[in-house]
Amino acid sequence: MSALIWCPFPDVKAAEAAAMTLLDERLIACANLLGPIRSLFEWQGERGEALEVGVLFKTDEALLDAAIVRIAELHPYDTPAVLGWPARAAPPTAAWLGGLTGAA
Repeated sequence: MSALIWCPFPDVKAAEAAAMTLLDERLIACANLLGPIRSLFEWQGERGEALEVGVLFKTDEALLDAAIVRIAELHPYDTPAVLGWPARAAPPTAAWLGGLTGAA
């Protein structure tokens, strides 16, 4: 099965660096950098907003937990929002993502 991970980054440079490392480590097959995005949030009891770069990472479900942990390690924020979930995919997409684990 396939999986997706969503995570906002403070800028393109940080997003690209994380994506390239995850690609090198074969934890993802693709990263879509989106943005800038305007984030409105509540943090430590105060409202805030920021311009960020959102990243949608594509991976195989077998790698989901490891990829989430690695993104959090690479992220420049102390407490990044890293959200991942299993996803249905078209058979060719699932085969491509499964190739990361040799499951294809």
